Amino acid sequence: MFPRLKGKTVLITGASAGFGWHTALAFAENGSNLILLARRLERLEELKTKINASYPSVDVKIYKVDVSSHDDIKQAFKIILEESHRIDVVVNNAGLGQGADPVSTLGAEDMQVMFDTNVKGLVWVTQQVLPSMLERNEGHVINVGSIAGLQITTMGCFYGATKHAVHALTEALRIETVATNIRVSEICPGLAETEFALVRSRGDRDLEKKMLDGLTPLTAQDVAELIVFTASTHPRCVISQSVIVPSCQANTFIMHRKT
Repeated sequence: MFPRLKGKTVLITGASAGFGWHTALAFAENGSNLILLARRLERLEELKTKINASYPSVDVKIYKVDVSSHDDIKQAFKIILEESHRIDVVVNNAGLGQGADPVSTLGAEDMQVMFDTNVKGLVWVTQQVLPSMLERNEGHVINVGSIAGLQITTMGCFYGATKHAVHALTEALRIETVATNIRVSEICPGLAETEFALVRSRGDRDLEKKMLDGLTPLTAQDVAELIVFTASTHPRCVISQSVIVPSCQANTFIMHRKT
């Protein structure tokens, strides 16, 4: 199964940390070549060095890209598509939750940042890779959604709304491509310990600690393993949606905190 990934070219957005970082490592471990996108070029350079040291046969290309900017994406892909004529798998991972305000107090800037990154960026990146997949009649689009997009809560409601949009877009793309050999998957993580919690708490480490206190969340490696497994399955089948949560979490509403 995993040998199917050897020699494939995988593009990952938001690869500078968290799910994206560890997904890149997991694909590299299985012999996939990588195209890594993120805003923090220095972190991508660090990741490339790490991969080159451990998996010298894997080709790694890195690009500084802000997926919330359509112009940034278009300019970057002029180079990406010239240098990499074939992209087998795209992992739309870039995303963030900014604050956890209810509808009554949502700020315009927070909404704009989350929508541009989580929704528009995913569409814009997909639009860049999809034409060549359609031409070849093969490829795999893997969108990283969230359990918060399936079960909406008042805490972080707009983040949940953006991930609900990701769910809808994933379903729509699967319908659009059902007559082709292109596969479309959605991975929906639950509570996980990454930079996400720190960004969501606006850099407040005490609040971040309080959010996770008494819980044993998923690690980024856990989610990366599921993404790579999803990509490794036989071309005749598709894992359309997977929800992965830690054992302490039943859903978005119920979690067990150890006291």
